[in-house]
This record gives sequence, structure tokens and C-alpha cells, in this order.
Amino acid sequence: MRGPPENSAEIAIGRAWLCRIAALALALFWAHGAWADSSPPLPRFESLSKDRVNLRVGPGNQYRIEWEYRRRGFPVEVIAKSDVWRKVRDWQGTEGWVHERMITEQRTVIIRGEVRLLHESADAGSTAVARAEPGVIARLLECHRQWCRVEVQGIRGWLRRTEIWGVYPDEDVR
Repeated sequence: MRGPPENSAEIAIGRAWLCRIAALALALFWAHGAWADSSPPLPRFESLSKDRVNLRVGPGNQYRIEWEYRRRGFPVEVIAKSDVWRKVRDWQGTEGWVHERMITEQRTVIIRGEVRLLHESADAGSTAVARAEPGVIARLLECHRQWCRVEVQGIRGWLRRTEIWGVYPDEDVR
């Protein structure tokens, strides 16, 4: 028969293991962002990271595909999230869900309206360095006041904020 000291030691060892397991579970829980969400606040602009991205009607593979985007770098606005799914909106107002792996924080914009002139500086009177057609995707470099600096096929220039989609009206991008 075992006496009380052995039983107490066994209880102490069991409690120590239980504490270790609980600490490990807590660390894993914390590491996966269940308590602390380090992602930027919503809404925010991001872009598609793949050449083909399915837009679903709900946050999961079980939901039907509404649309397929076929342009890596296409800008989207992330407006909601559910676990690993992000609800996005495109420049034409289409909304749906994509997996978080399909988007990146890399900022891009899309040229709106008509052919736009990329200017050498943030001034409408400055020299035009290129022309950009509507629908062209440009990498967003920075925005100050009413102007944004972009890069299209290796050419850098400035556009008025109102000529592009993918940046908020008062957002300062650096």
C-alpha cells in the first residue's frame, strides 16, 4: 500500500505536468492570434498576391465561387474578416470573400476614368513622364495631400488622388 507522502508526490508531479501543458496551450493560443490581433485595422487596402483568386459568396471553401480574378496585384479593399477569410471589395463595388493567402499588404492602385498623365512632380504644371490608360494597375509608392506617386512598368510619376482607386481620401502613404 502506498502512503500519503508518495500520493502527495504523485499529485505534485501531476500538477507540474498539467501546468506545463496549460502553459504550452496558452502560448500556442497566443501565437495564433486568438487574443492579440496584430493585423492592421479594417478597412484597409491590399492587393491580390496570385494570378488567379476565387471570390466566394461566404468565408469558406464550402461557399460557391462568384467570380475569379485573374490579375496579380489587383487592388482590393479589405472590409471584414472571419478566421483566415477576408471580405474584399474591388473598385467596381463587387464584394466577396477570399482566403488570406490570396492577398498581400503590397499596395497598388488602379487608374480610373480616362487616360491619365503621370507627372514628374506633384504639380499639374510639371512635365508629363507617361500616360496611363484606365484600368492600368500601378504600384503605390507614396501619397501626400492631393497627390500620389506611383510606378507603372518601371516608370515613376505623380497622379492626383482622385485619378486612382486604392487609397483613402486623407490617407498619408509613405
